[in-house]
Amino acid sequence: MSKPFSGKRIKSGIPGFDDLIGGGFPDQSTVLITGSTGTGKTTFVAQYIYKGAEEYGEPGVLVSLEERAKDIRREMEQFGWDLEKYEKQGLIAIVDGVSSISGIPSEEKFVLEDTLNVDSFLRYVYRVVKSINAKRLAIDSIPSIAFRLQNEGEIRKVLLKLNTILLEMGVTSLLTTEAPDPKGGKISKYGIEEYISRGVVLLDLQEKNIELKRYLLVRKMRGTKHSMRKYPFEITSRGVVVYPSGEIY
Repeated sequence: MSKPFSGKRIKSGIPGFDDLIGGGFPDQSTVLITGSTGTGKTTFVAQYIYKGAEEYGEPGVLVSLEERAKDIRREMEQFGWDLEKYEKQGLIAIVDGVSSISGIPSEEKFVLEDTLNVDSFLRYVYRVVKSINAKRLAIDSIPSIAFRLQNEGEIRKVLLKLNTILLEMGVTSLLTTEAPDPKGGKISKYGIEEYISRGVVLLDLQEKNIELKRYLLVRKMRGTKHSMRKYPFEITSRGVVVYPSGEIY
């Protein structure tokens, strides 16, 4: 049985977003960030980790299973985010989960060597979280963990184990996944992720005036009241910004 919420809130670091969920993520919850390609999932979770260190002094771990750590750092520089600064201070740890898959040597401090073994992956992430006393964790992405598994039963078992270990870590976690068909109700790749998560945030693209515009919807957030409306958001020069007052487009 999972622990009840303490009432404490973890600030997202995303302007406008906390207004939609009662002031922040419920402490020690697991929240799924889902959406199709190009909706801003990686930026969303990286901002959560970076702003946690910069604004709140809360250590965080970013597990990157789709991009090398150095590529993440370079991409986030466009928002003025110096991840390396906080890595040196022990407030951020980036786990490189890509280099070993690609057979590329890595000089990173935290590198997943055995990416084929899910238990080894979970144990390693647990050790990194404890090594910096992390309060925040982001894993980008779930499909990169589960794609080697053969059937739905195996995937369900792994995701349930992941959720259990995240609760044991005592961190507030964001997990990303793909939404194959949000309009058709398919908001996660395996149809399981949303059920193991206490919260689900859907990032969406919609056409308006022959342009694609970004919208955000909090589908679920246990332990807090939240809006069920879609809200516009943008990826600006300072990262993700949500507009809780409504229409901007």
